[in-house]
Amino acid sequence: MTQPLVDPFQRAITYLRVSVTDRCDFRCVYCMAENMTFLPKKELLTLEELDRMCSTFIRLGVRKLRITGGEPLVRRDIMTFFRAMSRHLDSGALRELTLTTNGSQLERFAADLYAAGVRRVNVSLDTLDEEKFARVTRWGRLPQVLRGLDAAQAAGLKVKLNAVALKGFNEDEVETLTRFCATRGMDLTWIEVMPMGDLGNEDRVGQYWSMKDLRARLAESYTLTDLPESTGGPARYVRLEETGQKIGFITPLSHNFCESCNRVRMTCTGELYMCLGQEDMMDLRPALRNHPGNDGPLEQDIRRAIGLKPEGHDFDYSRQRADGQVSRHMSHTGG
Repeated sequence: MTQPLVDPFQRAITYLRVSVTDRCDFRCVYCMAENMTFLPKKELLTLEELDRMCSTFIRLGVRKLRITGGEPLVRRDIMTFFRAMSRHLDSGALRELTLTTNGSQLERFAADLYAAGVRRVNVSLDTLDEEKFARVTRWGRLPQVLRGLDAAQAAGLKVKLNAVALKGFNEDEVETLTRFCATRGMDLTWIEVMPMGDLGNEDRVGQYWSMKDLRARLAESYTLTDLPESTGGPARYVRLEETGQKIGFITPLSHNFCESCNRVRMTCTGELYMCLGQEDMMDLRPALRNHPGNDGPLEQDIRRAIGLKPEGHDFDYSRQRADGQVSRHMSHTGG
């Protein structure tokens, strides 16, 4: 059971993204419905179960662990889990422990995260306009997030902003967000909106703004140099020669990035999704809960799941409809 995790297409799986809660203190229009029904707490993995699950993946070769949600920092006592995971950083088994957050709780937790070994955080921020921010997040307040960014950088965390490109919403803020990140020493990644979940009246095709068009907008003001680096993930990077900063583009729709995928995603209930854009999953919770003193069945189910990892997803907007749409909300799988 010491063999590394390798999928049928000879991709080594070294990156696990774990949702620790489906709850969030925002209701972003591309992620959640405004009136969400959340999972009963008894269905969620306990913090101790999350520890055991993640530790098993690390033992099987996972080297990067990203904590997501929902909003991970609204999970009660979540710092207990981060502090527990730091032992794998100390041993060298885990190379990186990080998280994706909406930034609302960073003012409270930034110093504690750094003390637990976190060195980088991704913060989702689609606009610097206070009114637009309130509209896209429904419940969020921009000043709270900006204070969180200040706290994160003061604590020593490297911050990268993730902005979802939304047609008719933040097309006019490409340069504003770029300058904001440049002055604060932050990288910036733009993400194409993905067809995840039934959000009622939200028009996914109408929201879609391709990275090709966004890149062209950026090139009107800056000299872009393509960078060869890849994290094994979906982003493709450029350097802006005028500022020296790095800009990423995540293009699941206009450019399929699946050939180098090294990751899987686990929900807060223990469901392992081998691909963000497919419905296939394996429920690891029975193996975890039915064998409290034996990780063998859990390891077997993890290997069985990796053996089912598909070559790629099916997201496609080319026919002016959200082909490949999956029914679960992004907050369920983990952002």
